[in-house]
Amino acid sequence: MIQATDMTRFYGKFKAVSKVTFSAEKGEVVGLLGQNGAGKTTIMNMLSGCLTPSEGQIIIDGKNLLTQSREAKSSLGYLPEVPPLYPEMTVSEYLRFCCAIKDVIKSDVKKHISELIELAGLSEVKNQLIGSLSKGFRQRVGLAQALCADPKVLLLDEPTAGFDPVQAVAFRKLIRRLSKDRTILFSSHLLSEVQEICDRVLIVHQGQLKMDHRQSQISDSISYRLVIDGPPSKILCPLRQLSSVRRARLINESEQKRTKVMVEAEAGSDFPAQLMALLSGLNAPILEMTPASDTLESLFLRVTSTNGDRST
Repeated sequence: MIQATDMTRFYGKFKAVSKVTFSAEKGEVVGLLGQNGAGKTTIMNMLSGCLTPSEGQIIIDGKNLLTQSREAKSSLGYLPEVPPLYPEMTVSEYLRFCCAIKDVIKSDVKKHISELIELAGLSEVKNQLIGSLSKGFRQRVGLAQALCADPKVLLLDEPTAGFDPVQAVAFRKLIRRLSKDRTILFSSHLLSEVQEICDRVLIVHQGQLKMDHRQSQISDSISYRLVIDGPPSKILCPLRQLSSVRRARLINESEQKRTKVMVEAEAGSDFPAQLMALLSGLNAPILEMTPASDTLESLFLRVTSTNGDRST
C-alpha cells in the first residue's frame, strides 16, 4: 500500500531527509519515531503529496504519487500535526465540505458524515463551531476529515496531541479497528503509545531511516543483571515476591556475600522503583544493574545516541 524508495528532501542545500526506503502493507500499523528535528514531519508531508521529494519515488496503492497524483491521493487520508480546520464552520458543515472535495457520492454524504461523527466521537459537538472546541475535540475533527471517503492509507502526524488520557485510550482502540483493512502510518513522540499500537516501528535519526523493527521482536519483558551487596539467603526470596518480577535466577550460586542474579521483569512496570524500595528496607546496596534485553526505549536511545542538532 505504501512503497517509498530513496525518498530524499532538500531545503536549499540542507538535506532534511536522506534516501529513506520502506514499505507498509494492508493491515499494518507502523509507527514513525524520532527526536524533534529528525525529519518525521517532512517524511509525512512527502508521503501525503504536500511536498515533492527532491529525489526518490513514492507509490501509494499501486499509483505513483508524482505522475498519478490524483489517483494516488484518492487512497490517502492525512491528519497533519496542525489539523486543517475552518473555525467558522460547525463540525457537520466542515465534514460536508470534506465530502465534497473528496468526491463522496452525494446520495451517501449524510450517512457517511454520521459514520465519521460516530467513529471520531463527535456526536455531542457536531453542531458546534469548530473554533469553540477544545484542542482534543479539534484533533478528533481532524481525524474525521482524514477518514473521509474511506481511504485505504492513513497518515497521522502526532494524532493524540491534545488528547486527555481517556481520549487517548479511545484513539488507540479506534486505530486497531481501522487497521483491519487499511495501512496506517503515524508519527509520535510517545514510546508507550507506539509500543501498544504498532506492528512495526521506523526510527528516523538526522533524516535517515536507522531502524525498521517489528514489535514482535521486542519482548514484553526486560532482563537485568543485578549485583547486590548481601547474601542470596537474604535477597532472593523477597526479590522473587515483587509483583513486577517474573523470575529471578542466581548467576553464581557459590557466592555467599553478594547476590548475583538475572531478573526478568515486566516491560513497562515500575520494577526499578520496587527494587530500590526493597533493597533500602533490607539495607542491601545495589552494586550493579545492567539491562540485558531490548525494549523500544532502549532501541530508540541506542539509535538516537549520535550527537548533532537538526531542524525540519
